[in-house]
Amino acid sequence: MKRKYYFVIVVVMICLLAIVYHEINKKDYGHKVVVCIPVYGQSLALGEEAVRITDFDSLRLKYNDRIVTENMDYAFGYFDHSSRFKQNVKRLLHYDKKAFELSVYGMAEKMVPQLGEDTLICIFPGGHGMKTITQLMKPAAPYLKFIGEIKHAYQEAEKRGWTFIVPAVCWMQGESDIADYPNTDYKKLFQQMYKNLNTDIKAVTRQSEDIRIICYQTNAVTKGTRYKENYYNTIESQTPTIQMEMIRDDSLIWASGPVYPYNFVNENIHIDAEGQKSIGGLAAQSALGILHHQKRRIGLVPLEISCSANNVEILFNVPSPPLCFDTIQVRKAPHYGFNVINKDNSDIISSVSIEGNSVVLTCNESPIGCKVRYAVNGEYLKGGRINGPRGNLRDSQGEKLTIGINEKELPLHNWCCQFDLLNCGL
Repeated sequence: MKRKYYFVIVVVMICLLAIVYHEINKKDYGHKVVVCIPVYGQSLALGEEAVRITDFDSLRLKYNDRIVTENMDYAFGYFDHSSRFKQNVKRLLHYDKKAFELSVYGMAEKMVPQLGEDTLICIFPGGHGMKTITQLMKPAAPYLKFIGEIKHAYQEAEKRGWTFIVPAVCWMQGESDIADYPNTDYKKLFQQMYKNLNTDIKAVTRQSEDIRIICYQTNAVTKGTRYKENYYNTIESQTPTIQMEMIRDDSLIWASGPVYPYNFVNENIHIDAEGQKSIGGLAAQSALGILHHQKRRIGLVPLEISCSANNVEILFNVPSPPLCFDTIQVRKAPHYGFNVINKDNSDIISSVSIEGNSVVLTCNESPIGCKVRYAVNGEYLKGGRINGPRGNLRDSQGEKLTIGINEKELPLHNWCCQFDLLNCGL
């Protein structure tokens, strides 16, 4: 009996010592709110080929440890799409040969000064290159890994006693749905993808607020091998047009911007680091708007199209007037990027002018039944602001809003989204 009694006392004392040791060594992290806004999609979401310009040490020091990864640490740039194990091995070995520039770095930098000192921003990428939207949806491996990363981030925050929310996910996908001709309904798939993300993320975070999507716009119409300039029944423009319409019409989707105003690496498919940073700066404005319950940002998009005689008038949502044609940042496109294509595959436009928040297209004949297009042009297989699909229409937001890149301030204008629409109305 005595042995049993002594044994119980020893066990109790060990437990008490363990509790005391834990309490002494328990770190007081203080109260923090972790705002998690990751980016998901295909290769542009992962920053492929965008040589990193963000210095991770400076990122940490300049912003007082307020920008963190999914581990609630500062080991940025060790993404691996296959598994968390490989991801952690890369961190252990400091293997950063694929530590590309991500849009969310620029986004976080623009957000931090606008939020309270007790707020951290959690950023990381997810997805897989060369995948259609179908291949990135639940239950695809990239999707499950992405949700797993959010769960991991939530658990790491919870260990510290921090509040964790996901107000939005940045979306950068669509190139493969142009180039691979999957013959699917992109809008329907996008809506299903959103439903899955919203349900699965809220199940992790237990938040009541719906997740928003901050959507860019792919512009890679010339990457389709069947692409023909001025072809009335072109299908390559469907995906970017659907993205524009969802940004414009869906109350849960906010805008970042199209990619055509930036340099593409080798004029191919991936925007460079400055482009990633700029997209991130635009995404930050939407992210802050979501957090502060502001009016939804939808960018520079067409609202109405009307015809009168041989004229087409396009009324735009203009976030920061006035509208202008910029041929410096983007090389001048024919008619500043606008086309009016008839059923004979001919462009009947003769001139373009800006009138307030509208653009007027004057044609050589009646435009009834024609396709009205913007930025559906460019050299075959080329991408970017010089020779790719592009247009020159933007607002004037960049006169006040800029982003610092390599000791220079670049303007953050809202550039017009690419579109391909019938002129009879939207």
